[in-house]
Amino acid sequence: MHPITVSNLRNAHGGESMAHMRYKAWGEAAAKEGLPNVARLFRAISAAETIHAISHFQVLKNEGGDALCASMAGFGVGASSQNLQGAINGETYEINEMYATFLETAKLQGEKGAQLSFFYALAAEKTHAALFQKTKQTLDSTKKDVPLGPIQVCDVCGWTAEGDIPDKCPICGAKRDQFQTFA
Repeated sequence: MHPITVSNLRNAHGGESMAHMRYKAWGEAAAKEGLPNVARLFRAISAAETIHAISHFQVLKNEGGDALCASMAGFGVGASSQNLQGAINGETYEINEMYATFLETAKLQGEKGAQLSFFYALAAEKTHAALFQKTKQTLDSTKKDVPLGPIQVCDVCGWTAEGDIPDKCPICGAKRDQFQTFA
């Protein structure tokens, strides 16, 4: 595998792993604030970020050894509105900077596994950003927990949506039984 794509996969794995833990911490903070639906959203998207991290890691299956990973990450735990803004910032960075670049590089280098992993993550991050944005706007305007239906996460690509499980994932085509529901 080309060294630049290997580095991009490692950095993406590190970034997704940190996002998973950050969202988990922010979900716990939201629960303590009395915002169970905000907490549930953070937990659901934390699970989706784990799917991305594992996907990147699996593409690296033949790349052994240790590596230093650089990735964008927000730190600290604030009020849920602040944490939602941090999540929006992180997702926006991944959409506009990180995955857009990593995907094009993988295409240029003909790295099919990396292309698919980056494509899935990029498409799913768009759903995450939209959910975080909607939730922040509602929380900021009402100062109360947001009304959220069940949150569905595709176990294959991390696509995330509120509502009923679709017949198939709009990103990867996974079937209904390949979804996690956060209710």
